[in-house]
Amino acid sequence: MVHKHTVASFDEELGRLHDMIERMGRLAEGQLAAALRVMAERNAEEAAEIIKADAEIDRLEAQVESLAVRMLALRQPMASDLREIVAAFKISSNLERVGDFASSIAKRAVTLSALPAIPPVQSFGWMGESVLGMLRDVVTAYRAKDAAMALAVRNRDSEVDHAYTGLFRELLTYMMESPQQITGCTHLLFAAKSVERAGDHITNIAENICFLVQGHLPAEERLKDDQSSYTVVGKPESDG
Repeated sequence: MVHKHTVASFDEELGRLHDMIERMGRLAEGQLAAALRVMAERNAEEAAEIIKADAEIDRLEAQVESLAVRMLALRQPMASDLREIVAAFKISSNLERVGDFASSIAKRAVTLSALPAIPPVQSFGWMGESVLGMLRDVVTAYRAKDAAMALAVRNRDSEVDHAYTGLFRELLTYMMESPQQITGCTHLLFAAKSVERAGDHITNIAENICFLVQGHLPAEERLKDDQSSYTVVGKPESDG
C-alpha cells in the first residue's frame, strides 16, 4: 500500500523531487558514458559537447535544492518524509559532482587527442565500465528504494580503487621507461583519478539510499583500496 499524505500537493512535490533526482542520475550516466567513449576514440569535438552539457546537471541540482528548501520550510516534514528530502539534497550534490568528473574526463580527452597516442591501458576501460555500472545501478536502487542493491553498489567501490592503484603503478613505470610519453600519461592519470572519484561519489549516493530506506547509514566502515599514495616505482635498469 502506497502511503498518501493528507495534503496531496506534498505527494506531488515528493514525486517531482524523485523525478528530478532520477533525471539527474540518467543525465550523469549519459555524460560519463560519453566521456569514456571520447577518451577511447580521441574525439575532441564530441568532448567539447560533453563539457557544455554539464550545465544541465548543474541546473537540475539547483532546482532540487530550491524545491527541497521550500518543502522543509513549508511542510516541516518528520521521520521518513524528512529523510526523503535530506537524502535528495545529498544525492543531488553527489550526482552534480559525478557530472563534473565526466566533464573533467572529457577535457583530458581534448588534450590527449592532440598528443601522440599512448599504449592502451586496459584497466582504465575496466574502471570506467565498472563505475558506469555502479551509477546505473545506484539510480535504479534509488527509484526502487532498494537498500540491498545500494549496499551491493557500495561494496563494488573497493574493486575500482584496486584497479586505480594498478593503473597508477603501470603508468608510472611506463613514464620512467618512455619519458617522451610523460605528458600523455599524466593526463590519462588525471582522467583515471576522475573515474575513481566519481566512484566515491556514487558510493556516497548508495549510502544515502540506505539512510533513506533504513533510517541509518551502513554500520560497517567502507573498504578503501586506493594505495596509489604509497606507490613507489624503482628506477629502470640501464642497458649499459
